[in-house]
Amino acid sequence: MKYYSTNGAAEPAYLSDAVIKGLAPDKGLYMPERISKLPENFFDNIDKLDFQEISFEVAKAFFSGDIPEEKLKEIVYDTLSFDTPVIRVTDNIYSLELFHGPTLAFKDVGARFMARMLGYCISQKTGNETVTVLVATSGDTGSAVANGFLGVEGINVVVLYPKGKVSEIQEKQFTTLGQNITAIEINGTFDDCQRLVKSAFMDKELNDKMDLSSANSINVARFLPQAFYYFNAYAQLKRKQGITEDIIMSVPSGNFGNITAGLFAKRMGLPIKRFMAANNRNDIFLKYLQTGRYEPRPSVATIANAMDVGDPSNFVRILELYGNSHEAITADISGSSYTDEQIRETVKSVFQNTGYLLDPHGACGYRALEEGLKQDETGVFLETAHPAKFLDTVEDIIGADIKIPDKLEKFMQGKKQSIGMSSDFSDFKEFLLKRQTK
Repeated sequence: MKYYSTNGAAEPAYLSDAVIKGLAPDKGLYMPERISKLPENFFDNIDKLDFQEISFEVAKAFFSGDIPEEKLKEIVYDTLSFDTPVIRVTDNIYSLELFHGPTLAFKDVGARFMARMLGYCISQKTGNETVTVLVATSGDTGSAVANGFLGVEGINVVVLYPKGKVSEIQEKQFTTLGQNITAIEINGTFDDCQRLVKSAFMDKELNDKMDLSSANSINVARFLPQAFYYFNAYAQLKRKQGITEDIIMSVPSGNFGNITAGLFAKRMGLPIKRFMAANNRNDIFLKYLQTGRYEPRPSVATIANAMDVGDPSNFVRILELYGNSHEAITADISGSSYTDEQIRETVKSVFQNTGYLLDPHGACGYRALEEGLKQDETGVFLETAHPAKFLDTVEDIIGADIKIPDKLEKFMQGKKQSIGMSSDFSDFKEFLLKRQTK
C-alpha cells in the first residue's frame, strides 16, 4: 500500500519511505491510501484473542504486503511486552490503563513499534545509513521514544523539550540515557519545539546532508499502532462484561495522534459509538467543533502538560479522514475543556469516592464522560500515564504520598544530560550540521 500526503503535492510513498521520511516532501502528513475493514468473524472472536494476537490482525490490515508477515508479527509481539487493562471505576465508566509499558505512558506502544519498524526499514536500504530521529515532546513522547530507540543501530535520536515545562520524572526518563539519545532543553514552549522539528524537515541544506525522520505522531509508524489498544479495550469489555454496544471513548487530546488512531479503528469496523476529545485549557479543537473554524494559538502551560499544544499536528489527518466535513466530524466527536482547578477537583473527588487515582490527563478524559455520558452508554477513558509521573501535583491534590514504581525510581537515580538552546532555528540547525553529514 502507498501513503499519500495531506498537502496533495507529493508523489505517494511506499511504507519504508513514509516511515523513514516521517514528513512528506511537500510538508504534508502521510495517510494510507485505503483503510481496510476487518471481517465480522474477527469481531465475533475478538474476546478469545490476547492483546498480541488482536494487534497482529490489525497490523496486517495496515502493513501487510509492505513487510513480510513473520517480521511484522515479530515487531508486534516484541512491542507489546505489556498489557493495557480495562479497569472499572464506576458502574458505567472504565479506565483503559496505558501506563504499564517501560516508561509508564501510552506512547510506549507507538514508540516501541516505530523503533522496530524504522530499524527494519533502514536495514532494507543499501549502504550504512544513519537516520537522525527528531522528536518534540511536551512530556511523555520524549521518554517513550528515547527508551524505544535506545541502542537501536543506525539511529540517533534528538529530543527537544521546553525548559521548565515537563515534570522532573518525565525529564529524567530521556535526559539520563546517553548512548544514541541527545536531549535539548529549549528556552520556549512545546510549540517552539515542534516548530523547530518541522523547520528542520523543510530546510534543504539539512536534508541534503542528513537523513532526518520524526518520531512524533506525524509519523505513520507512530500513530497507527495506537489503534491496537482500542481493539484490546473492546475485547476486554466483551470478554468480562458482555458489552459490545454503545461504547464511548474519551481521549485526553494534545497533538491528536491518539484520537486519530481511534478514529482509524472505528473506520476499520471497531464498534465505537462516538469519541470525546478531552482538552485542558488548550481548547483549539473544541473551538473548531463549536465554530467550524480552526484557529491555532500559542499554547498555555497547565498541570496536564502533555496536552499543552496550541496547533495539533494531526488535525489535518482528521480533516482528511472526514473529507473536510465539519458536520461529519461533529457527528463522531464531541469536545470539552477543563481548567487546572477542574482537573484538580476531578482527581480529588474520584480518589475519595472510588479509590481510583487519576493522572491530570486521565482526569480530563474521566470528567468528559461524567458530564457527557448518556443513559445506557458505557464510557472508557484513556488513562495515558501513571499518576506518579506527576508526583508533586497529584500528591498535593490528594494530600497523600504516592508509591513511585520501580521503573521510575531507576530513572530518578540517573544524571541529567541535556543541552540548553534558544528557540531560534539557526541555533538548532547549526547544532545538527555539526553532528552528522551523509
